[in-house]
Amino acid sequence: MNFDLLIRRLEQAMKFPLPGKKAHLQMSPMPVDMRRFDSVLPENHRKSGVLILFYPIGKDTYFPLIKRPEYQGFHSGQVAFPGGKMEQGDENIIQTALREAEEEVGVDRRDVQVLGSLTELFIPTSKFLVSPILGFVEKQPDFIPEAKEVSRIIQTELPLLFGAEVKKRKTLTVSQNVNLDTPYFEIDGEVVWGATAMILSELIQVLKGSDGELLG
Repeated sequence: MNFDLLIRRLEQAMKFPLPGKKAHLQMSPMPVDMRRFDSVLPENHRKSGVLILFYPIGKDTYFPLIKRPEYQGFHSGQVAFPGGKMEQGDENIIQTALREAEEEVGVDRRDVQVLGSLTELFIPTSKFLVSPILGFVEKQPDFIPEAKEVSRIIQTELPLLFGAEVKKRKTLTVSQNVNLDTPYFEIDGEVVWGATAMILSELIQVLKGSDGELLG
C-alpha cells in the first residue's frame, strides 16, 4: 500500500464521520460487553491514548504493534499499540499518545505528524477510555523497546490487515468460567484481539471508504 497515497486518503477520511461502533462490533468478542458502547462512563474511568504510527519502508506502509510482557494485570502478554494512560502533565490526549510512544518504542514525538483520531473505545475490565491517534513519520524509525513495557515490537505491513487469511476466530478463556468467542487478527504469529482488533477494524473501514475499494 503506497505510503503517500495512504496519508492523502487518511487526511481526507478525517473530514467525514467515522464508522465507530459498527466497525468495532465486527471484531468484538462474543458475547458483546455493551458497556463498551455506553454513553455514560463510570466516574472512575481513566483516559488513555495509543498511537497508530505509519511509516514507509520503500514505498510500502508499515505500523508498529507491541507485545506486553507477562505481568499481574489486565493486559498481560497482549498485543497492542504503543500507548498508555494520560498523566497530569499531558496537555491533551494526543500528547499522551506521543509521549507514551516515545517512552515505549523510542519514536521522537517531534517527528510525528498527527492526522487525527479514530473513535474512542471504552475497555470495561480496566476502565480505560482509549483514544486511537493517527500519525506518521517520513522515514522508518529506529525503534528502541522499553524493556519493562515491551517484550517485542512487531513491524506490521498495512496490507496484511486486508487479507482474509489473517482474520480468525477461537474461544479464549479470559478468567475462571469466562469464555469468549473471539475474532482476532493473526499477525506474525501473535493473536491480536480485544480493543486492539476493534480499533484495527475501524481503521480498515476508514481506509476502504464509502466505495469499499482499497487504494493501491
